[in-house]
Amino acid sequence: VMVSVDAPPQLVDGIEAVIREGEGITVVASIAEAERRGWHAEFRAAWLTVAVHSSLEAVGLTAAMSEALTECNIACNVIAGYFHDHLLVPVDQADAAVVALESLSSQNSGTLGE
Repeated sequence: VMVSVDAPPQLVDGIEAVIREGEGITVVASIAEAERRGWHAEFRAAWLTVAVHSSLEAVGLTAAMSEALTECNIACNVIAGYFHDHLLVPVDQADAAVVALESLSSQNSGTLGE
């Protein structure tokens, strides 16, 4: 889930990402951790990891994935890690997102994955 909090939480199991913004702090956490802390889940998502190791300076990968998901009317929030990109998509559209990304992968020499 994605939640907005006033103070950064301690990094423990169940806290997957913390993003500081001018307006507040976004936390990506497991449903169990959010419920344990009494956080209101703004967005319940499936976490998909792109299995390709791409350069942090690569151009076009995120755009291609976004376009494939847009064509299927699937919302997507991207978190770029050092080794992989991670896509947060609505839980009820996760299977369709995987199909769309696998289709993109087959069109591009098998460079993308779940």
